[in-house]
Amino acid sequence: MDASIDAITNHIQLALAPVFLLTAVATFINAISGRLARSVDRMHSIRRAIDEGQVKDPALLRNMHKDANEVKVRGRLCTAAIFFDVLSGVFISLTVLELFFFQAGAVRSLQTMYVIWTFVLGLIFFMTSLAIVLAEIVYAYRSAGWNNPTLDK
Repeated sequence: MDASIDAITNHIQLALAPVFLLTAVATFINAISGRLARSVDRMHSIRRAIDEGQVKDPALLRNMHKDANEVKVRGRLCTAAIFFDVLSGVFISLTVLELFFFQAGAVRSLQTMYVIWTFVLGLIFFMTSLAIVLAEIVYAYRSAGWNNPTLDK
């Protein structure tokens, strides 16, 4: 086997190591998108019930308006989490490209600081996304409708 083939294989392996993190980013985007879709569906059902006049009880109507506002906040949190998760994916992808070109010798003047900063920023954005999703989950639990007027009757 040619030594240059071994070297190329090694360079590709080193450059693709952060790709495993991209798998986590994509999986996380999928999970957050599911939460966002449920929030949107919930908002549509609440708005439909309110707009069609299906709710006559004033206490229940107030609770539904409150629920609609809480679902809107949850949707915004999910959207922010997706935004930071996508940014994370972009920076990790840049890291992969930089490592590949650096390892392949295509760019000799590549500063190691670029690789470090793009990878660190990718991780910071990923952690930010995780924190936002945690906040959304806690908010969802706290606004779960435990004090629904129909449950108290």
